[in-house]
Amino acid sequence: MKLTKKGYMPRLIDKSIEENLEIFGAISIEGPKWCGKTWTALNHSSSVTYLNNTANNFREKHLAEMDVNLVLDKDKPELIDEWQEVPAIWDAVRFKCDQDNEKGKYILTGSSVPVSDKIHHSGAGRICKMKMYTMSLFESGDSSGDVSLKDLFENKVKNKLVNKVDLMRLAELIVRGGWPESINISVNGAMRIARSYIDAVLEKDIIEIDGVKRDKQKMEMLLRSLARNESTISANNVLMKDIDDNITEEDATISRNTVTDYLNVLYRLHLIENQNSFMYKIRSRLNVGKNPKRHFVDPSLGCAILNITPEKLINDLETMGLYFEALCERDLRIYAESIGARLYHYRENDTGLEVDSIVEIADGEYGAIEIKLGANKEEEAVASLKKFYELAEVKPKFMCVICGLYDAVVKRPDGIYVLPITALKP
Repeated sequence: MKLTKKGYMPRLIDKSIEENLEIFGAISIEGPKWCGKTWTALNHSSSVTYLNNTANNFREKHLAEMDVNLVLDKDKPELIDEWQEVPAIWDAVRFKCDQDNEKGKYILTGSSVPVSDKIHHSGAGRICKMKMYTMSLFESGDSSGDVSLKDLFENKVKNKLVNKVDLMRLAELIVRGGWPESINISVNGAMRIARSYIDAVLEKDIIEIDGVKRDKQKMEMLLRSLARNESTISANNVLMKDIDDNITEEDATISRNTVTDYLNVLYRLHLIENQNSFMYKIRSRLNVGKNPKRHFVDPSLGCAILNITPEKLINDLETMGLYFEALCERDLRIYAESIGARLYHYRENDTGLEVDSIVEIADGEYGAIEIKLGANKEEEAVASLKKFYELAEVKPKFMCVICGLYDAVVKRPDGIYVLPITALKP
């Protein structure tokens, strides 16, 4: 009997979890706090051990610290929630998976990456690592799913009218984010949740992750810099200058090593994601950029850091365009990974030619996608895609413009699709 919680909203990762439990002895679901890992894991578990449960003075955690085997003997699949609280769990689970060929024995969930020297084995072949994110628009019911990413690759998309979402609703979706607790509450309530998340990171998480005391002010400035540069390619020196320009203490500066360390903490907390550069199969002799685009794992976090409301986004369409891109690329990453694909971007440093998103499937075929908030930017996006097409030694399987304010799924005479993000699914 599974421990599915009442009110559980199915997630795209559910299918992959079922498949991997039939292949591996254990799986590890990693992702930011509050993204729904525990509820999703319970949907596939027959028992559970909560290592962060305060009951009886953290009894289960203390038992695991004394002898990990005391918490690894429940009905299978057994969920070990927040396993990184006792890093020895990892090696113990790996060892138990070595003892027989039984599949699907353990599900580990973790909100941060523990210090590597506390783990002695990668778990390769025994423990399958899976990444989980906040909810996409399709998972939260805010995308109709009239067109799928798979169908774009297979050229099965038909022209059709779809519901148009107005500018205010798009702004609300960006600010609300995809946190499960935010889906069915007011936008103002969702904004408070995102702000409390950032407060918890600054007050607690950046120290608890490894016991190192870090400067809260500098970390907050780094978060603000990342929020100001959302959906852009910003090297560490850009972030350093941004922080130095805003430090109020006289003669205070931030070093490259500090920025690198603080970014590493944010990655280990699963709060930021790199959208890496797509560089091969392109004949251009120009300087092709290798730097990734940085995103918060959910656009609501950047909005919370900068105190952005839906009204502020509408009054600053340039910023809204960047955060709309972040929303789309959050969803594209989730959809891509659910079909075994990867998300990239493309940019030439010399000419500035870029493609916002490249989705590459396992066999090497890929699609090129430009993202624009308004339909008035459609021709500009199409021009970029056509320039990219000319350079590509291996041509994209499809090209597409995702528009925010659009009420149809259309294949243009030139073969380029135009569609709204609120009609997309995997």
